[in-house]
Amino acid sequence: MTTTSTAILDPRINEVIARLQATRTRPVPHGPHSGGSKDPHSYGEFGFSIHPEQGDLIYLLCRAIRAKRVVEFATSVGMSTLYFASAIRDNGGGIVIGSEIVPQKIAMAMKNVTDAGLASWVDIREGDARETLRDLGGLVDFVLIDGWPTGEASSLALQVMRVIAPQIRPGGMVMNDNAEEDFLAYIRDPAHGFRSMTLPIKGGTELSVKVA
Repeated sequence: MTTTSTAILDPRINEVIARLQATRTRPVPHGPHSGGSKDPHSYGEFGFSIHPEQGDLIYLLCRAIRAKRVVEFATSVGMSTLYFASAIRDNGGGIVIGSEIVPQKIAMAMKNVTDAGLASWVDIREGDARETLRDLGGLVDFVLIDGWPTGEASSLALQVMRVIAPQIRPGGMVMNDNAEEDFLAYIRDPAHGFRSMTLPIKGGTELSVKVA
């Protein structure tokens, strides 16, 4: 077995991560970011997921801040869920709250976290994240915003962030994968209570901390 992750030591989890990496594909000829349909249901068989180096960072940061309640938008096929749930389990327990609008992807994500032995720490909510994530049941420690292009004036990443931001605890962290311009403008504005920087991972990954 090839171990993809360097941060997670559990071979069962690493086997699932390696499988997802080996089967990662992109729509041909056009995807949602390159002129194709913006309807997420058109891509039910594709996992638009973070890369393992982002996942390792998620795992390490969640371990460092002893995260117990984390949120991801969107879950897709569960790659990021594996890293979050691994950290939550290794921190002694908690919950990963995911949101995914495509039922086919929820089924794939749950199979992947079940194969990894992590299903007990995962709650994937089906539907529009702007609704499913309005009540997270308490303050959260870490958020992944991996948005979807909609063609709306305000990016979906920013819309979801505005829903979640009041529910993030001081010292909580946010990672953004797609660098939507309006999201970056929001998270980099000190008036919103965050401090932020761009990391040279996957072409630019924004990492932010809530300080107020």
